[in-house]
Amino acid sequence: MQTFHLGEIEVTKIVELQGPFAPARTVVPGSPPELWRDNAAWLAPDHWNPADDHLVGAVQTWILNCADKVVLVDTGVGNDRDRPQAPLFSGLEGDFLDRLAAAGVRPQDVDFVVNTHVHYDHVGWNTRLENGAWTPTFPNATYLIPLADQRHFDPRNAHRRPAARNEQERAARAGDELVYTDSIAPVLGQAVLWEGTHRIDAALTLEAAPGHTPGSAVLRVRSGTDRAVFVGDLMHSPVQILDPSHSSCFCEAPQQAAATRRGVLERAADDRELVVPAHFAGAGAAEVRREGSRFAITGWAPAA
Repeated sequence: MQTFHLGEIEVTKIVELQGPFAPARTVVPGSPPELWRDNAAWLAPDHWNPADDHLVGAVQTWILNCADKVVLVDTGVGNDRDRPQAPLFSGLEGDFLDRLAAAGVRPQDVDFVVNTHVHYDHVGWNTRLENGAWTPTFPNATYLIPLADQRHFDPRNAHRRPAARNEQERAARAGDELVYTDSIAPVLGQAVLWEGTHRIDAALTLEAAPGHTPGSAVLRVRSGTDRAVFVGDLMHSPVQILDPSHSSCFCEAPQQAAATRRGVLERAADDRELVVPAHFAGAGAAEVRREGSRFAITGWAPAA
């Protein structure tokens, strides 16, 4: 369990899963082999396994303990899911709620749940299976869901999406419907569907950051002199900080995602925001600076 502070806000990382996910350039297909090899000394072992060229990552939730509220950023995969588009994540029976409890958070304590976007590994613990029905895991929480993603993934709007180009895309669309049915629809009665920007309080603001999905968002944190930006899936690997032109294979609009990623990194470097991606293993949060048209990592969030 990793904990650090942003001003008066305590941040704790709860890992649901961690390990090798897939070949590195399957996940980040445009990245050249030398980008990984030239940085192997620090990419391994937390972010890359040179022996089999697999990206190492994590599925995790960030707890923000503020003075008057508890906020969760993304909710992982969840238990009891049918995920044909991602067999690695199907039928899990993990101890995520026990890990939350070990960090001092009970489901009823959570005030806000931030879904940076609507993908299966970011919304799963929105709900849990009780007596055969999907019910909100966090009964007192307001779920903050990007409106653009809610509309995009709602099965009732499937006719508005471009036709699937192949069997793989058709399977992914079917998987999207399952995600919406078990993890989004059951919490809409507690949800705020926002667009553009949404201010939670003086310290926490959500901003649209499209490309990975139509509604992808970042959460900006300002507390005391500290700044951070929780970027969801704008990056899956640190190599996308070094060269933000490379989008992941999961991005629905790769060029838009690359432009968004560059803009977020430019602001992070200029404003000294800690960059907190959803899937980095190890320290999981990076300090960045500009380096020509690219960026460099100058440090990692310390563990308490």
